[in-house]
Amino acid sequence: MKSDQEKVAIQGILGSYHYQVARNTFGPEAEILECLTFAELVRKITSEEATIGVLALENSIAGAILPNYDLMDRNNLQITGEFYLPISHQLMAYPGQKITDIREVRSHPMALLQCKAFFERYPHIQLIEDLDTASVAKTIRDEQLRGIGAIAGKSAAEIYELDILASDIQTIKNNITRFCIVKKDDGEPSLAPFDKVSLKLIIKNEKGSLAKVLNIMSDYNLDLTKIQSLPVIDKPWHYAFFIDLLFEDLNDYKEAMAKITEEGNQIKIMGEYKNTKTT
Repeated sequence: MKSDQEKVAIQGILGSYHYQVARNTFGPEAEILECLTFAELVRKITSEEATIGVLALENSIAGAILPNYDLMDRNNLQITGEFYLPISHQLMAYPGQKITDIREVRSHPMALLQCKAFFERYPHIQLIEDLDTASVAKTIRDEQLRGIGAIAGKSAAEIYELDILASDIQTIKNNITRFCIVKKDDGEPSLAPFDKVSLKLIIKNEKGSLAKVLNIMSDYNLDLTKIQSLPVIDKPWHYAFFIDLLFEDLNDYKEAMAKITEEGNQIKIMGEYKNTKTT
C-alpha cells in the first residue's frame, strides 16, 4: 500500500487525524493534499488530482458517518484498505497561558461532543463548532490568538507550536475511529489477498427478503461485522444496506454472493481488502 508516488487527499490539514493516518499508511514520501470538506476530498480523487484518499467512516463512540457512505457510493470510490486510529484529544492554546485564561474552545463538532464531560468542570469556557480540529490550532498560531483553545491531536500541537493544557480529555478513553483508504474505481478486480468485503445491498421488495439474505450469509459462514441502512433517494421507502463482512474461505464468499444475486437482490462491491481490526 505504501508508495512514494502517492498523492493522498485528506479531510483537514497537517496535524489532523486524517493526516496522522495518511502518514502512518503511506510514509513521509507521500504528497498530502489538504481538503476542508469530505466532498472536496472526493472531488480530488474523481478528478485524479489525488491518486488515493483517507476517509473516516465510523467512530466507536459516535457511530457511522453516514454522508461518507453516500459520497463513496455516488462517486464510485473503492475501498482498498482500512486503518483504526485511537483518538486522543488534547486541549491546546497559544504558549504562556493557563486553562483559566481560556474563554473559548473551538473544534470539530465530533471532538467537542467527545470531550463534553471535561468542559463541564470549566463553565466559563464556551464551546464553538468549527470545520476541523487542526485548522483551529493553525489559526491560533498564525493569528497569535489568546484566550482561545483548540481540541486536536498531539501532532497538531507539535506542528503549530502550541502548549497542551490538558491531555486525553475525551470522555471515553477507548475512542477509536475507523478510516478507509479509498481510490477511484478503475473497474479492475483486486489482485491482493483479502478477507474483508464492503458492499452495498439493495434487496428485492418482498416480505422477509433481508432475513433471507442474512440467512444465506450465515449458511456460507460469512461474519457480518456491520450493517447500515440508507434510503434509496429515487425510490421512496426503499433502503440500501451497506454491509461489512469477513470470511475465511474465498469460495464461501463467492458462492454466497452468487446465491444472493440469484435471489433477485442487487449487490455492489465497494471494496475487497484485508481486515486490520485485531479485537
